[in-house]
Amino acid sequence: MLDATLTMHPQVALRPEPFGALAYHYGNRKLIFLKHPDVVRVVESLDGTATVAETLAACDIDEARWPSFEQALTNLQTSEMLQ
Repeated sequence: MLDATLTMHPQVALRPEPFGALAYHYGNRKLIFLKHPDVVRVVESLDGTATVAETLAACDIDEARWPSFEQALTNLQTSEMLQ
């Protein structure tokens, strides 16, 4: 996952919330809660050119937290929020 290049699916919209954000996919109608502002920042920074590792580093995410971000991003990719 760390070597992957991801971007948000074009049919996904993020709505900011106090806890983080809601991600809604207009194609498959899935709604997912992004429960931490750091996750939102990383998802918004995924541009399809930088790797996940480069994006995490650019967002100043501590390397000790990377495994939890890998899991979250994998889940978002499985849900078709990321491609």
